[in-house]
Amino acid sequence: MTSTVPALGTRTAEGSALQAVLLDMDGTLVDTEGFWWDVEVEVFASLGHTLDESWRHVVVGGPMTRSAGFLIEATGADITLPELTVLLNDGFEERIDHALPLMPGAARLLAELYEYEVPTALVSASHRRIIDRVLDRLGAHHFGLTVAGDEVPRTKPHPDPYLTAAAGLGADPARCAVVEDTATGVAAAEAAGCHVVAVPSVAPIAPAPRRTVVTSLEEIDLTFLHGLMAGR
Repeated sequence: MTSTVPALGTRTAEGSALQAVLLDMDGTLVDTEGFWWDVEVEVFASLGHTLDESWRHVVVGGPMTRSAGFLIEATGADITLPELTVLLNDGFEERIDHALPLMPGAARLLAELYEYEVPTALVSASHRRIIDRVLDRLGAHHFGLTVAGDEVPRTKPHPDPYLTAAAGLGADPARCAVVEDTATGVAAAEAAGCHVVAVPSVAPIAPAPRRTVVTSLEEIDLTFLHGLMAGR
């Protein structure tokens, strides 16, 4: 790394400075959004139902209770939400045990944030059992804390996960940069008052105030994030 990256506490325009970076997991750091859909298709096929491809955009990025609940209602499958949750988590774990590809730029970004000691959190709608499996691949040392979807009263699209992460890192949400890949996650981060970088994985996301859209994590580095906080 070069020495051109601003120090973490360096003040930017309007007295703002980057205090923490909060990162989504599925579809943002690891290329797993397709895994979830494949598991959902297989589980419902075993129950005698075929999922409509258009539903993929409905369930992507949301908490499992919402996604699974929608699919049960849409198909009329004879299964309870707790039963389906177990089947989906089991199927997903089986997949990531075989392969867990990182998104392009993920390893480099995590290494840079770690090298410059930027407080960083992993904030996911996935359950703790899934996050802990993925952390083996991402490297738990990269994160000051992790927030799972089954550990907060309300998960994404509510702001609770990002407010919890900011508080845990001792950061002001307004001085946190969030990296997300879905509209659900973006809504949660914006509701928490954070600056958002959207890297769409399945469905398009439009630019908006306090929201920057890029095509890949390869476009994001610490200099970029400092500029984001400065409004550049």
